[in-house]
Amino acid sequence: MRNTLHFRGIVRSVLFGAALTTAACTFTSCDQDAAEALSPQEKLDAVSENGAIIPGQYIVVFNQDENLRADQSATYEQRINAVRSAGRSILEANGVQNVQIEQAFGKAITGVAARLSEGEVAKLRNDPRVAYIENDRIVMLAKPGSGGGGSTGQETPWGITRVGGATSGAGKTAWVIDSGIDLDHPDLNVDAGRSFTAFTSGRDNTPDDNNGHGTHVAGTIAALDNSVGVIGVAHGATVVAVKVLDARGSGSYSGVIAGVDYVAANGKSGDVANMSLGGPVSQALDDAVKAAANTGVKFALAAGNDGADANNSSPARANGANIYTVSAMDINDRLASFSNYGNPPVDYAAPGVSIKSTWKGGAYNTISGTSMASPHVAGLLLLGNVTTSGYVSGDKDSTPDPIAHN
Repeated sequence: MRNTLHFRGIVRSVLFGAALTTAACTFTSCDQDAAEALSPQEKLDAVSENGAIIPGQYIVVFNQDENLRADQSATYEQRINAVRSAGRSILEANGVQNVQIEQAFGKAITGVAARLSEGEVAKLRNDPRVAYIENDRIVMLAKPGSGGGGSTGQETPWGITRVGGATSGAGKTAWVIDSGIDLDHPDLNVDAGRSFTAFTSGRDNTPDDNNGHGTHVAGTIAALDNSVGVIGVAHGATVVAVKVLDARGSGSYSGVIAGVDYVAANGKSGDVANMSLGGPVSQALDDAVKAAANTGVKFALAAGNDGADANNSSPARANGANIYTVSAMDINDRLASFSNYGNPPVDYAAPGVSIKSTWKGGAYNTISGTSMASPHVAGLLLLGNVTTSGYVSGDKDSTPDPIAHN
């Protein structure tokens, strides 16, 4: 398995006549047209950053003892502040002075991301209040494309038809843990008020999507039945942006965990969260997803695009109640060449090749990847239980994945 933290890869084509080139991707966003526009050095620089350890930054997860449990009546902000304060005290007790806390987690897991020296980490590992510590890592996308143009009439993408067609998702909520969502896209019902960003400064200090990928995911789940553009599996459902990747498609494990933590605190039983991202094994990320799913929120996870065993990737390998890992297939029900595999953790296959959906700037785009398969299942989960309509061919393990269906 490549040691990369990745955005569940995509392969892109501009609408209006460009042929789609499907390629096996690492878990980075393999936006093919955009990648070809980069110089050789830029390509090398992008690859070298994917999954790279953030020097001096660590995720510190605390044990859930009574000293760290916030009042259950507290707001999420109060819980985060309580953990930040307790975390600072624990770090200072271990000789960490003037600590810089990057993120705090107060619901799915209890902990912080902080700037630490190796010596400070070694000392913290011996503190009984600390459960475990892991390196924080970068997640980095290839440079995004500009997307397609507008739309003159509504169409039903082939993937929507293959999973059983579009059904009203009115009154349902999907949390899209991604690059944000185009907040005023005419084909989406976005709840900007509940949306979240893990970034505290710069142009990404809003949940609006400056990349495109998160908007694409949202459209497959819930694009409106409104005579323009496309239609989603659970059309008209409310989508909430949980931005953990910036305009460049760059973020961190700690930012992703902060997004999962936010959903755990604010979602409700019956809601669905989609995670079309992942990377090397992370106990903290897996633990956060499992805990968030235990609140009753159902999680759809992209299996990944390394053409490898999904058991070597987080959060794809996370297993448990309300967690569904999704591989990608093409229009002929064949497992996509780039798709990860493994049963467990893969629960379903769904359409993930040449998928048209919404894009940033009110536009539309056609891309490929397990990023595109997962939101098909997220939409089905909003509608109720997922059934099966056949099995993929060409699976790389001994158990062909069942094809998700309404």
